[in-house]
Amino acid sequence: MKIADIQKLMNEMSLEEKVGQMVQIPANMLTDGGLITGPTDSIEMNEETVSLVGSILGKTGAADLRKIQNDFMEKHPHHIPLLLMHDVINGLETIFPIPLAQGCTFSPELVEAASRASAKEAAAAGVHVTFSPMLDLVRDARWGRVMESTGEDPWLNGELGRAMVRGYQGDNDLLKEGNIAGCVKHFAGYGAPEGGRDYDNVELSERTFREDYLPAYQAAVEEGCVMVMTSFNSLNRIPSSGNQWLMRKILREEMGFDGVLISDYSAVDEMINHGIAEDSRAAAKLAILAGVDIDMVSNAYVKYLAELVRQGEVEERLIDEAVFRILKLKNDLGLFENPYKDGSVEKEAALFCCEEHRSLARKFAAASFVLIKNDEILPLQKEATETIAFIGPFVDNKELYGSWSFPQKPDNTVTIMAGAKQKKAEMLYAPGCYIQDRGKCNRYGQKQEYDDAEEARILAEAIDLAKKADKLVLCLGEPRDYTGEGGSKASIKLPENQFQLLKTLQQINPNIVTVLFSGRPLEVQEITELSKAVLMVWMPGTEGGNAVADILFGDAVPEGRLSMSLPRSVGQLPIYYNKFRTGRPNGPGNAVGFINGYIDEYTTPLYPFGYGLTYTDFTYSEVTLSKKEMTKDDRILASVQVTNAGGCTATETVQLYMQDVKGSVIRPIRSLKGAKKITLAPEETGEVTFEITEEMLRFYDINMNFVSEPGLFNVFIGHDSDTQNMAEFLLV
Repeated sequence: MKIADIQKLMNEMSLEEKVGQMVQIPANMLTDGGLITGPTDSIEMNEETVSLVGSILGKTGAADLRKIQNDFMEKHPHHIPLLLMHDVINGLETIFPIPLAQGCTFSPELVEAASRASAKEAAAAGVHVTFSPMLDLVRDARWGRVMESTGEDPWLNGELGRAMVRGYQGDNDLLKEGNIAGCVKHFAGYGAPEGGRDYDNVELSERTFREDYLPAYQAAVEEGCVMVMTSFNSLNRIPSSGNQWLMRKILREEMGFDGVLISDYSAVDEMINHGIAEDSRAAAKLAILAGVDIDMVSNAYVKYLAELVRQGEVEERLIDEAVFRILKLKNDLGLFENPYKDGSVEKEAALFCCEEHRSLARKFAAASFVLIKNDEILPLQKEATETIAFIGPFVDNKELYGSWSFPQKPDNTVTIMAGAKQKKAEMLYAPGCYIQDRGKCNRYGQKQEYDDAEEARILAEAIDLAKKADKLVLCLGEPRDYTGEGGSKASIKLPENQFQLLKTLQQINPNIVTVLFSGRPLEVQEITELSKAVLMVWMPGTEGGNAVADILFGDAVPEGRLSMSLPRSVGQLPIYYNKFRTGRPNGPGNAVGFINGYIDEYTTPLYPFGYGLTYTDFTYSEVTLSKKEMTKDDRILASVQVTNAGGCTATETVQLYMQDVKGSVIRPIRSLKGAKKITLAPEETGEVTFEITEEMLRFYDINMNFVSEPGLFNVFIGHDSDTQNMAEFLLV
């Protein structure tokens, strides 16, 4: 269909039909089943208005979606197909590591490959649009949706966001088989709610907002992502779905986004609760004036948008602009010619959890694991002479995927027990304890209840195995439902019953390897003190059990790096490496008292951003620069020699950080500007070089101009964000 044909179609549509295109409903309003990811009572519609909607969410399956599409188009006055959207966050049937873990790979290549595989499976299942990538910068582990973010760094989030868009949309030709539309979320600043409480207010200075939070969204828009989702939070005390400055000036005008803007689930009506709209009618007006094209599951547009136009309160041109963008997206996907796009039962059978995707999931998961401690206990030996007991509620657990992985099919998951048995046929196993503390609720209000006698029995069984074994592998962590939307927590410790299991067994057998599962950074200081090795595996997905076994037994070598700093205690939050300098810094040589920090805790994290061990040691040469002065039209090459000083081939993630020594406004202590991987055999040395350009030195100056300022810059290249391996140059 040509652009002129879209305009012709719009001229034939009634106002109600056009408004219908701007309304999204859950799939369960058209069929049985379907995923519900928000309030179930948030929309009221009759048969007529349902028959005019433009999109649905929450349903997959080629056969079901084909029937829904057929039935819907038959009834629609102009037979316009639906857009079929779904939360394909880190895989569909083949589940990859959660995005937070993906961040730990520092690998755009792996992220793009996994997103490509996810797109292929989703397209085969009839999905047209995924609500991903989520590019909310997050610095507070209490926030439940930290699991959907790739971490605390603007540069890394942007690079991985670009990779996800490329994976979903291919070369941005949405007609091509296996390509689906991506949706950047949540615009904007959703990852910085007060106290880490989901849906709460966000307070950011414009400079911080522009310099730290906007770049990742901008990167995805530049990569061609065709949809953006508004965030639930308020910014500058205005909810995003009604924020004209944010949506029209920043997103549309400054960032150049010309695609479809969709609200989050019921977010338009929620402006009533925020207190800036007295009712749904007022909320509809605020949202359309802000430029929201699609109202996801609320009463505002469907009930009041046509009325607002007819009563002269909203210009019809705003409706036409929105509907044109929606119809153009449908046309770009080829839906007017083929409303099912790539949906096919045969393609589902060929792609779902296929060998290629499983192999990628296994490799990806292993690359995301972060080894934070190893007192020469890993890797484990496969020989029968070493007795190993696997203990904990995650050993035989199939729910190794994130809480936002839909549809949830645990039978596809390889457990830790199954993976370990492939490495070592004789292994001991006991659950040791339940996965949740007694009486504690997950985010759905579900409590763990269990019998005292049964609890004592499984603990006694674990104690007995600990006495027999040479080494213990404790598989512990937060249940998958402890994170995700609505999963904010005031405590980020291991469930108490699991921690008590660790303490008890450590008294019996101190040779403990702790494998930690979680959707967020946890307080791990006591865990590391009680363990000889700690491996953070997050929520690894379908091939999690095989990937964990690969790392534990040395068939794969750890290479993951922390995409979020690990705090010493929850009281340090929010904590992040690229903080600002203060007038009374806390550090070596500074006076005690009256300095920045706490009187009862360090200000530094337990493990910093970028940290991660492997089964060898890497050494770095000093940083060398190709020149000591640089003009704004010039460049500098910064290099290091990296040597594998250990006994096995491994991959090192070499990280480039920069510090602007003096600016017209306070600058961060340092900022990540690049990362490169190098794989080296024992005693092998390789050179890693980064190019430094003037563009990398820009920031928002005292007059809010995005510029670089002449002066001294420090260049750090090393293992993590704490590296002191430094050289300096002058920008003239």
